[in-house]
Amino acid sequence: MTAAINKCSANETAACCCVDVGTVMDNTDCTASWSGVFADRHAADAMLTHLTEKARQVESDPCDIRAEFTEEGDAVRLSVDFTFACQAETLIFQLGLR
Repeated sequence: MTAAINKCSANETAACCCVDVGTVMDNTDCTASWSGVFADRHAADAMLTHLTEKARQVESDPCDIRAEFTEEGDAVRLSVDFTFACQAETLIFQLGLR
């Protein structure tokens, strides 16, 4: 499996995945996008379940989760957008996946 999560627009320090103290959280970046390639649909479904559980642990209001499965040869790509009620939840979710 290969996976990637988008970086938030906050300035991150690569050495420790920390956010600069001067970063302004203005609720303009409330969506975290995640993508990964799996051997089969079952493995992709299992990852979606895992990521959904992580999002539900962070949300204050229901997180809007939109998943898409795409066939890539013999593999399956899972692409998911998680839209949270506020930017702080998005950041907490992203940091929790690292």
